[in-house]
Amino acid sequence: MLPVVLTLRRLVLALTAVAGLSFLPAPGAHADEPVVSVSSGVSYQLIGRWDVDKLNEILTKDTPAFAGITETYTPATNAVRLYRVTYPSVIPEHNSKPTIATGLLAVPEIAATALPLVSYQHGTVYGRQEVPSFPDQSPETQLMIAQFAGQGYLLIGADYFGMGLSTEPEGYMVKASHQQATTDMLTASRAVIADMKLSDTGLFLAGWSQGGFVAMAMLEKLERDGVAVKATVTASAPLDVFAALNGFLNFPRKNDAVWVNSLFILSSFSFENYYGIPGLARSLFTDETYDLARKAYVREPVDPASIPTDLKKLIRPEYFDAQYFAASAYGRLIAETQSYRWVIKTPVRNYYGDTDEAITVGVAKMAQNYQSAMGAGNPMAEAISTGDTSHRGTFARAVPQWKIWFDGK
Repeated sequence: MLPVVLTLRRLVLALTAVAGLSFLPAPGAHADEPVVSVSSGVSYQLIGRWDVDKLNEILTKDTPAFAGITETYTPATNAVRLYRVTYPSVIPEHNSKPTIATGLLAVPEIAATALPLVSYQHGTVYGRQEVPSFPDQSPETQLMIAQFAGQGYLLIGADYFGMGLSTEPEGYMVKASHQQATTDMLTASRAVIADMKLSDTGLFLAGWSQGGFVAMAMLEKLERDGVAVKATVTASAPLDVFAALNGFLNFPRKNDAVWVNSLFILSSFSFENYYGIPGLARSLFTDETYDLARKAYVREPVDPASIPTDLKKLIRPEYFDAQYFAASAYGRLIAETQSYRWVIKTPVRNYYGDTDEAITVGVAKMAQNYQSAMGAGNPMAEAISTGDTSHRGTFARAVPQWKIWFDGK
């Protein structure tokens, strides 16, 4: 759920910098490459090729600079071709309105034709192109490409509705839309993989931050639909958004991130748009801050210093009453935004940081605790600490552990 940036200034600069640029090709994109059509409106285009040296530079230099910690990753052994996949989908909250979405497919350059497949769900970003199908703008995606596709895994990642080349408003933490975007991306990617005369030997799910929530939500839908998943991993996953936001409002910690205001901004306007509740966001923000919040959500220019980092200056005072928050239209929707309350059948590991400034240990362990509360306990969900790690550090430290676990499946 939570940001890939650390300051409000960085948030707003990212929002305003990308305004109006959604349809420009990614840096390094092969703009002259043909668009290849496959079945049912799915198409793909080569947007780049990363060699082994670039992949290993990501592992040894770029990721440590991004995450603030140095981890040991298994070096890349093969180059990777990168494709943007465009596919049709529908918006469940809008009576299955048709839409077009985008995502990334990373294909290892190796002789084998049957390969394991990882679906990665990205974290919160503020630039609409800081997503998988624009990998030059997504450090988290770069790490996944280098660690997995650079060692023989097929890797896919949906951009979510409203991100990448989607023309929809952003659907931040809108659960059914996240499920639809990711599962339709899986179907589209398998059609593309088949068109390349390749196949997958089994599916793994992964996600960081917001993407951890989305990965679990995707797993819930895939299990319901009877689609096999070998294992699922997350890092810093906000498994229960109501618990997470209540903490920021009513039980703040000394190390809470200053950028948590963005979570309220992105979710409230997304919920207003997708659930069709006019005035929802206006009911949350003060009269003085509403227009600033709206501009941030739609990526209009706004002075970053003008948006309060103090939640009590951004949000109306009544929302700091826990009972009022729970009974409000926004609070009721937030209470439904969870991705752990079903009987999990797939092996799951939820990684968390002991000093994560965004996700508490309690929120991160909710799947394990809920599953273990059933009689003798459902052992399929396990919470694992990455130690004294920040939000980014938790991701950086978890990824090589994900790889070791997947390799053994």
